[in-house]
Amino acid sequence: MSSSIWIHAAIENVWQAITEEQSLSQWYAPGSTWDIPKLAEGEMMTFTLMPNDHNQLADPLPMQLTIQQVQKHEIFSFYLEVPETVIAMSLAEQDNGTTVSINMQGYEASLANLKALLEGEDLPHPS
Repeated sequence: MSSSIWIHAAIENVWQAITEEQSLSQWYAPGSTWDIPKLAEGEMMTFTLMPNDHNQLADPLPMQLTIQQVQKHEIFSFYLEVPETVIAMSLAEQDNGTTVSINMQGYEASLANLKALLEGEDLPHPS
């Protein structure tokens, strides 16, 4: 099962939003930070989940992620510790916009944020 959403935005803009630290920090888990030293397969990046109402964390939780795939305007995937737990975000041009799919369930709020960010709306799930 996967989560997906159609966004009225050019694929280049969507790609930027799913691969750049500043954009990811706004929609993926708003308030949590990304550090992507190099956007390339096999490189490490850090996602720091910040405490919020949804996760019961007392302190920020940094996670080391390994980038698995980077195919510009097509797919960006990474995993935490083991390759079996890959999170893959794929893009496809469709109907004068872009469909974004994540290979797991439970990303509806994040995808709704991404759509709002790219379409110039207020984020529906700001935290």
